[in-house]
Amino acid sequence: MSSFRNAGLFLLLSFLWGTSFMAIKAGLEFMPPVLFAAFRYDLAAVGMLGYAAYATDYWRPRSQADWTVVGISAILIIAFYNTFLFVGQQGVTSGVAAILIAMNPILATGFSRLLLPSEQLGAVESVGLFVGFLGVGLVARPTSSGVLAADLLAPGFVLLAAVCVALGSVLIQRVDGGLPAEGMVAWSTAFGAILLHAMSLALPSESMADITVTTEAVVTLVYLAVFASAVGYVIYFDLLDRLGAIEINLVSYTVPIFAALSGWLVLSESVDVLSAVGFAMIFGGFVLLKRGALGEKVDWL
Repeated sequence: MSSFRNAGLFLLLSFLWGTSFMAIKAGLEFMPPVLFAAFRYDLAAVGMLGYAAYATDYWRPRSQADWTVVGISAILIIAFYNTFLFVGQQGVTSGVAAILIAMNPILATGFSRLLLPSEQLGAVESVGLFVGFLGVGLVARPTSSGVLAADLLAPGFVLLAAVCVALGSVLIQRVDGGLPAEGMVAWSTAFGAILLHAMSLALPSESMADITVTTEAVVTLVYLAVFASAVGYVIYFDLLDRLGAIEINLVSYTVPIFAALSGWLVLSESVDVLSAVGFAMIFGGFVLLKRGALGEKVDWL
């Protein structure tokens, strides 16, 4: 019964995080990108702080290491990640954005080999890293005859988002604070929202006057804040305890499926064959990088 429950929660998490890419794309019609991200995490912070206070007694940062971890996460995983993702999604489909973000586990492995002395990159792992980047090249390839900066700008921003979250996760591991994940994510969300507002104010292209308040805009914002963020992270923490980090990382490779399907159904988007091949190569690179851990953790391997 437990395995069915875990599978159901895994699929639900994949659905919530996959459809969030479609919701971001839809919401960008009504709000400037960075301000949109800030509003999302304003609402999400309230729910996450409440959940953290309920779930654990140790939910507030107590040490310098705790505050360092919160700061890294707020800057890289919330503020920079969402700035690059929301800006980049103005120029790519929901499915392509999710595929590029799926590079996160591969990038995190690469950063860990560089920044964590105990980690080493072998020959097979190096091939996996290379295959993953080849997959990115297929997904983010220029669509015009010339390789122009403008042609690669949007997918480049989305890939930078994946770089930020991967680097942030490795730096957090390097600091090794004692704050539980629930508290870390909650406080990071709150401070990250403040940073996003500051970044939006600093951008001349963003203004409150550019917001169009409609039912669709409100529904999109609430869905992202409540379901994709707050509910999604509650499910994530539950599965992390039950499955472990390796198996839960596989969600990165089911999310693009739901992103592409929801983008097609709601926004009439499509993912071409080369992008699908690129996604398969990114997943293959992940398997090569994590083949040992996957063999131990995932029964069907």
